[in-house]
Amino acid sequence: MSAARPLTTLRTLAVIAALPLLLTACGYGSDAADDGKQTEVAADAKKLSDEVKIGYFPNLTHATALVGVQEGLLQKELGGTKIKASTFNAGPSEIEALNAGSIDIGWIGPSPAINGYTKSDGKNLRIIGGSASGGVKLVVNPDKIKSLKDVKGKKIATPQLGNTQDVAFLNWIADQGWKVDAQSGAGDVSVVRTDNKITPDAYKSGSIDGAWVPEPTASKLVAEGGKVLLDESTLWPDKKFVITNIIVSQKFLKEHPDVVEAVLRGSVKTNEWINANPEQAKASANAALKQLSGKELPAEVIDPAWKSITFLDDPLAATLDTEAEHAVKAGLLEKPDLKGIYDLAPLNKVLKAEGKDEVDDADLGAE
Repeated sequence: MSAARPLTTLRTLAVIAALPLLLTACGYGSDAADDGKQTEVAADAKKLSDEVKIGYFPNLTHATALVGVQEGLLQKELGGTKIKASTFNAGPSEIEALNAGSIDIGWIGPSPAINGYTKSDGKNLRIIGGSASGGVKLVVNPDKIKSLKDVKGKKIATPQLGNTQDVAFLNWIADQGWKVDAQSGAGDVSVVRTDNKITPDAYKSGSIDGAWVPEPTASKLVAEGGKVLLDESTLWPDKKFVITNIIVSQKFLKEHPDVVEAVLRGSVKTNEWINANPEQAKASANAALKQLSGKELPAEVIDPAWKSITFLDDPLAATLDTEAEHAVKAGLLEKPDLKGIYDLAPLNKVLKAEGKDEVDDADLGAE
């Protein structure tokens, strides 16, 4: 079944930029990324394809991609296949790029992945891996909101109608027994859809009383005097829920399974490096953000933000199914048929070769 209304509206922000990060001059030998770091690629490296086009957000929750590109870890696994990278700041834009063939593989949140899958009747994408969990908080003005019950009657921002955090907040509101119209955001709580880039200014001006937002926006609000009232991870079993998936176009997966496997191998090795070297990885992600946006995050923002995100290969499929149920409950989605949204065979092949545990698709895998 397809969605009655998209989880993320297509009228939201467009692509920040399609920034090609040309990581190799000729596809062989020692390749220089934009920051001048050298990626060692064997001189006889096999060229799996001329290039692979990847997409991701300049967000900390997409640090697997940020660090994997910045440190050359993805390129190393791809050998002579050149990476062409584009960055986005909204899920719908990335899904449009995947559907148009502008990217082949992307890091993206669960709601746009669900929406992209259902709107195409299951024909355009597959989720092939996980990337990150957590990193979402309810941050409030402590002068106006001192406890969870004080949220009633207040103005709380979410990034956009039907996005992953919006759905989570609407579900939490319903669990309190409060009523809110999902489309307008009006009700016992005023849900104010606000771009993450301007949420801190909205908070400073007093036009919102708090926000249910991902990192690093949450830590930016704390730096402005806000208080973390709730960490969303506490609402989930084992404190884990998917915040970033890896998706691929079904066409590219069919035509270039070896390239897909190489990207997944690079992702797995990047997550392993991030978890083994958290401080170095944090600095690498910040350097990538500076390169993409012209600004790095200050320590008072990136330090707490980084600690709240878990980088992992498991796509946490059961939590994606639960998030879809929350969207249905909120009236933002007709009950979807997600059977086939996952193809974890390439990832499990990589994990097995690396001596790691295989992951489960919660019975939502392709036949």
